[in-house]
Amino acid sequence: MRLRFTKMHGCGNDYIYFDCINGPVLENPEELSVKLSDRHYGIGGDGIILICKSSVADAKMKMFNLDGSEGKMCGNGIRCVAKFLFDNKIVKKNNFTIETLSGIKNIEIDSFYEKTNLITVDMGKPMISSSQIPVNLNADNVIDYPISIAGSDYRITCVSMGNPHCVVFCNDVEKINLEKIGPLFENNEIFPEKVNTEFIEVFDDKTLKMRVWERGSGETFACGTGACASVVAAALNKICKLNESVNVILKGGDLFIKYTGDKVFMTGTANKVFSGEIEI
Repeated sequence: MRLRFTKMHGCGNDYIYFDCINGPVLENPEELSVKLSDRHYGIGGDGIILICKSSVADAKMKMFNLDGSEGKMCGNGIRCVAKFLFDNKIVKKNNFTIETLSGIKNIEIDSFYEKTNLITVDMGKPMISSSQIPVNLNADNVIDYPISIAGSDYRITCVSMGNPHCVVFCNDVEKINLEKIGPLFENNEIFPEKVNTEFIEVFDDKTLKMRVWERGSGETFACGTGACASVVAAALNKICKLNESVNVILKGGDLFIKYTGDKVFMTGTANKVFSGEIEI
């Protein structure tokens, strides 16, 4: 098969996108993600995302990680899907919806000359109940909770944005040995579905710096849901205020997150790198 694809990124979080609305339905996307995401023998990316038809929204997004596992939600990925739909005139309106495994998300496009400029996603209500995340600790909500991992002590706050996140506040994110500690968090027994871990350095109440270890992918340049979870965690710990835009500095760029106490709104760019064709 010869498949058309588009390489896109949001804050350096890059995926390989397939138009399954106008193109073929891809069989075994799990294996395809592992093969094509390889940066030496494939196209290279953090995974693949399929843009599909939906019976309940304007389009549907299906996302697969580097290891072939399917993700319920991807904040940077959904902005790129929105850009693809809008710029290619598959969806011809500035406000529309995208179906994901974590629910239907509302999209607002700020356009310039009929191309996307900034994209805001209503990421919905965060979940902080331990059973919803899930996290197996003796607490209804895990907020500033002390734990020990590999002999080191941490204080964690756990949030779900459709996928589980563990947020750790620290003094200097650049000194974190993420290659070592990331897998220890991801595979810890207290996280039955594994976990994405964000290490956060606080500059002030409107500026956070973040590094992230994503389950199934390792350290990535950015994580949209992780940025959302981090601002929610900062609000729960009285670091950031509600209803104010917080600049989250990621390895690959910046996102702006606003948590109202009920919903989380994520604003950022999405970028097309190139389109091509691959034979499989």
